[in-house]
Amino acid sequence: MALGVAVIGTGKMGADHVRRIDTAISGARVVAVADVEVERAKKLAADLDGCTAHDDAASALAAPGVDAVLIASPGPAHEEALAQALALDLPVLCEKPLAADAASAYRIVEAERRLGHRRIQVGFMRRFDAEYQQLKAALDAGGLGRPLMLHQRHRNTATPGHFTERMMITDSAAHEMDVTRWLTGHEIAAVQVVKPAPLPTSMNGVPDPQLVILETTGGVIADVELYRNAGFGDQVQCEAVCELGTARIGDGHAMVVQAAGRWGGAIPQDYLTRFRAAYEREVQAWVDATRAGRVVGPSSWDGYAAAAACEAGVTAQATGVRKVVDLADDEPF
Repeated sequence: MALGVAVIGTGKMGADHVRRIDTAISGARVVAVADVEVERAKKLAADLDGCTAHDDAASALAAPGVDAVLIASPGPAHEEALAQALALDLPVLCEKPLAADAASAYRIVEAERRLGHRRIQVGFMRRFDAEYQQLKAALDAGGLGRPLMLHQRHRNTATPGHFTERMMITDSAAHEMDVTRWLTGHEIAAVQVVKPAPLPTSMNGVPDPQLVILETTGGVIADVELYRNAGFGDQVQCEAVCELGTARIGDGHAMVVQAAGRWGGAIPQDYLTRFRAAYEREVQAWVDATRAGRVVGPSSWDGYAAAAACEAGVTAQATGVRKVVDLADDEPF
């Protein structure tokens, strides 16, 4: 029997997940959707057989046929929805961030610990991207030796009007913070943010680009170029510099066209295009594991660790001073 999923939040990300579950993966169906803008939820539900629309998470979780929940609402709403899901012992796929701040994220870790078993998978979809998985496998195999540095680029076509400077960290660099932890197996110990002279075209006065420098507990240094209004498309790259060699992903070597004295190819224009396959693998892995009674992928601790690193990053961004990450030392499970 298909897994009945309630999707909380029906904005761009939530609507894409609804489409994904309905058309791109197997073993699940959307049986309830919820959004504070209930008309938006109703419009989505109207195209799905047996799907009900709700104006809050609690009523959606209580809807008939709900076996699991996918949370894609704005970050500040995550803690309440997660608490409700955990109270019902429902499996959860929660889009990042796990919560709005580190303290809230840690409360979620503690709530899950009280259950005595994992229920939460956090939506760090880059762990499911084929190229990132290749890089992780190469580093784990040991042939390149110990990782010393990571060079990472996170470029986007343009930012929406509501985008703020702190979102450079919480919405963008958060991905690289998780990737750095995953690739190296280390926690992030400290964060520094350096800004060049801002472009006159910077959106809403947000300095862009910015350079984030991460120090890990194992001595790896990771730099992250954040360029949210690059103009030409979405480009995500990572190069690992190791003792015995280097490995790089994200060059976009798909079809290359040569004509009229020029050569080139296409660059994705948004993250849903760039990481479409990764999102599909992520949700399919969650569905498969849930149906088998297991939990896989990034944990609530991973969500908390990223939130703690982001908190340090926002402080470093505002002050220009290197900020040590304040992280608890009692990882569960």
